[in-house]
Amino acid sequence: MSETVSCEGIPFPSFATGSVSLIKYVEGAFPEKSVVHLAVTAEGKAPKAGQFYLIKAKKSGVLLARPISVYSSAENTDGTVRVEFLILVKGQGTAELSDVSCGDEIEILGPLGNTFPNPDGKKKIAIVGGGIGVAPVAGFAQNLPEKSYDFFAAFKSGSYGLENVKADKLVITTDDGSVGIRGMITEALDSQKISAYSEVYACGPMPMLAYIQKICAEAGVKSWLSMENRMACGVGACLGCTIRTTEGNKRCCKDGPVFDGAILDFTPPKIKPIRDYRLPESEKPDLSVEIKGVRFKNPVIAASGTFGYGSEYSSVFDVNLLGGICSKGLTLEPKAGNTGVRLVETPSGLINSIGLENPGIAHFIEHELPVMKKFKTTPIANLSGSSIDGYVEGARLLDKTDIPMIELNISCPNVKAGGMAFGMDCVAASTVTKAVREATKKPLMVKLSPNAPDLVGIALAVREAGADAISLVNTFQAMSIDVETGRPVFDNVKAGLCGPAIRPLALRMVFDVVAAMNKLPEAERIPVVGIGGIATWRDAVEFIMAGASAVQVGTATFANPRAMIEIISGIESYMKRKGFRKLDDFRGIAQ
Repeated sequence: MSETVSCEGIPFPSFATGSVSLIKYVEGAFPEKSVVHLAVTAEGKAPKAGQFYLIKAKKSGVLLARPISVYSSAENTDGTVRVEFLILVKGQGTAELSDVSCGDEIEILGPLGNTFPNPDGKKKIAIVGGGIGVAPVAGFAQNLPEKSYDFFAAFKSGSYGLENVKADKLVITTDDGSVGIRGMITEALDSQKISAYSEVYACGPMPMLAYIQKICAEAGVKSWLSMENRMACGVGACLGCTIRTTEGNKRCCKDGPVFDGAILDFTPPKIKPIRDYRLPESEKPDLSVEIKGVRFKNPVIAASGTFGYGSEYSSVFDVNLLGGICSKGLTLEPKAGNTGVRLVETPSGLINSIGLENPGIAHFIEHELPVMKKFKTTPIANLSGSSIDGYVEGARLLDKTDIPMIELNISCPNVKAGGMAFGMDCVAASTVTKAVREATKKPLMVKLSPNAPDLVGIALAVREAGADAISLVNTFQAMSIDVETGRPVFDNVKAGLCGPAIRPLALRMVFDVVAAMNKLPEAERIPVVGIGGIATWRDAVEFIMAGASAVQVGTATFANPRAMIEIISGIESYMKRKGFRKLDDFRGIAQ
């Protein structure tokens, strides 16, 4: 790492690969194994108190490094520095950091941000830490003379990170009373007590910092508050981590993280989290969904083209647990699919050029449909075609079966003619939907293309033409080029991108279509089924909150064959924790 420093003696940030020299769970943290103590050794000088690093495991599945405050540091005799962190495990990035071993490589950018200013020395100072916010202020305390400060630490339960604190007075509060005073920081400090100090240094949850700012203002005491925010660059370039102050927006990574408390704007957000109202242990939430009279035991449906006909995965997990299964895309006649390369993996996604290979509808009715019907889940036939006549004849054949629902695929980007053209134009989409509607009495769900220039317009058009439901989105048009040949990888040049990379786009499109439906009289609205990069229960809940009646899961099954089962279980656990008895309790609340 670079050894250049500013005029104030603060090291400038640099990027390096460090080595893990210590990793262990922190005793006293609750729940157990929720906080890890990580030490990284790398080239460079020691950071100053209050600074942080962006760190990421070398072998990582996340894009961005995580901002972690310095807990302790020391320069080694060989010119390297050992930097220690306390990390709250709360997401994929921090979970990866908690799972490293000694000797593993860590990507590290820093030290970043400003520092805690030195106390004025007039009288004793107060240091306040809340939860994981104890780490940076405990690190700051190590640089101060013993007993020159009082230290207040607030936790929900238990305590940790205080081993090196040499305070004149150490006060601990816990919400559950497990250590020290029972209650929050308000039980230990108020404006009268804070007036005994010349300055206050604090880091912790936003409500705690807002309280410290308030009582310091009332007592006329200077406060220095260490803030946090979501970050990308860490060096002040992207402006993604700005926070509001009376002096305008400030960059948390560059102008902070330590700020004069008097300038910070702690106006609470207008939207508050959904509170937990846990259902009784004996009560199970109802995950069932009904779309045009067709019942699904839960909202998770295997997406067409990714699950075969169900039997392919039946030895891997119990497919009877699924809400439904969409068949492979079916055409009137057997179809061989596309030639050449069919799959290319991309960061967070997959480009596929299968080309609707399938045995034809007659073969499906005779062989695959009986297999699908054996499962205790709801089967759906996915119907495609290259002409209206093909769609109509296929629908007539399926109408004679006992398949509960047809998904009309007018959006597949793998086909040179037919499907793509139908899904891109309001008139064409309406024409094929109306023709199929007249050919079958079965509930009809129309699958739309995200590549359409007017997706909402097409959704409303197929609704008017007789669709009973809409599913979206199909894959996004993409391509890949072989750098050795200089030619497109796929014979058809363009193919369909799916997987987690498309999820935010798909979510926005589902939100838009549901919003358009909500403008119609309630009796004229039709359900929307969300598709696109769904891999976890959180993803599924987002789509349902956007207004989706159900979700389809595809590419995630390739990466984790049990993904859909985990999604179902996760939705149920979420509903129990939030007190939701049925999906309608939170469906569409983001609108």
